[in-house]
Amino acid sequence: MNIVDELGRPLRDLRLSVIDRCNFRCTYCMPREVFDAHYPFMPSSDRLSFDQLHKIARAFASLGVEKIRITGGEPLLRRGIERLIERIATLTTLSGKPMEIALTTNASLLAAKARSLRDAGLGRVTVSLDAVDDAVFRRMSDADVPVSQVLGGIEAACAVGLAPVKVNAVIERGVNDDQILPLVRLFKHTHVALRFIEYMDVGGASDWSSAKVFTAQQARHTIESEFPLVAITGQDPSGTAVNYRHADGIGEVGFIASVSAPFCGSCSRARVSADGQLYTCLFSTHGTDLQPWLSDTASVEQLADAVRGRWTRRNDRYSELRSARRAQEPRKAYPTVRMSLVGG
Repeated sequence: MNIVDELGRPLRDLRLSVIDRCNFRCTYCMPREVFDAHYPFMPSSDRLSFDQLHKIARAFASLGVEKIRITGGEPLLRRGIERLIERIATLTTLSGKPMEIALTTNASLLAAKARSLRDAGLGRVTVSLDAVDDAVFRRMSDADVPVSQVLGGIEAACAVGLAPVKVNAVIERGVNDDQILPLVRLFKHTHVALRFIEYMDVGGASDWSSAKVFTAQQARHTIESEFPLVAITGQDPSGTAVNYRHADGIGEVGFIASVSAPFCGSCSRARVSADGQLYTCLFSTHGTDLQPWLSDTASVEQLADAVRGRWTRRNDRYSELRSARRAQEPRKAYPTVRMSLVGG
C-alpha cells in the first residue's frame, strides 16, 4: 500500500547504492585529500549481496515505489551488476506497471557495458559530466580519464536505446561555469537531456560555501545569452528539475536548484546504502540499519514494515532550512553522510 511521511510526501523513488567505491575523485564528492589510497572503503564482504538488494527492491515496490535508481559510488564497478538489474526488472509497481529502472554513472566504463545493461532490463542512464573541455574535466574529476571516454559512453548508451540519456553537470562558480554554453552546444542537437545542478553542501564538499553556488537562474541566463529558452508546462511536481525547451524547438535543458529554490516539499526519494542503511534525505547525518530484516529468517513483509515505520516518521527538509541551520549550528551537524555511500 502507498505510504506518506509526516509532511504528506509519498514514497515513490528508491536510490539503491551497490558500492561505495569510485574511480573518479571529483572535488565536490570524493576529494583525493580525503579519499586517498588509505581511505577505509567498505570491504566487499560488507556490501549487500544481490539477494539482499533484490529483497530491498521487492519491499520498496510493495510500499509504492515506482522507480529504482542504481547508484554508488560508481555502480559499474560492481561486478555482475547486470544480474541484479535482471532481477529488479521482473518487479512491478502497485499499479501493475513494470518497475522503472535507471542508473547513475560517470560513464567511464559505460561504452563496454551499455548493451549488456540494456539487455538486462535497464531503462535509462544518467551520466555525471561537469565539463567538455578536457583540462577542466580532468581537474574536476581528478582522474586519468579523458572526457572523450565519457562522451563515448554517452554515445554508446544512446546507440543501444538507453533513452532518454540524461547528463547532469554540477556547476561551481569560478571552476566550471564557463562550461555551461559548451555543454549546451554539444548536446543541443542530440536526444540527450542536459541538466545543470547547483553546487551543494553534500558529504564530501567540506569547503562548501554559498559564494561558490552558481544558481540555476544564473545558469539559465547564461544559456539565454545565446539560446532563447521556453518553459515547459505540465511538469512532474515530484521531479527535481525545472525543464525548458529551446525556442527553436530543438533540444531541452533542465535546472536543479536545490540551494536557491529547494524542493523538499515534493521529495519522494529514499536511499539505501551498499551496507544496508536507509537514509531519508541526501543530507542525513545518520541512517536506519535494515540489516536485521535482510537475513533469510526475515520476510519481505517484515522488511517493508520496518521501512514503513521509518518513512511515516520522516520530516526531513534540510534544504529548506539550510540557511537558518548553518547560521545557528555552523559545524555541529557536519559532514553529512558521504554522497559516494548513498548516491546523489
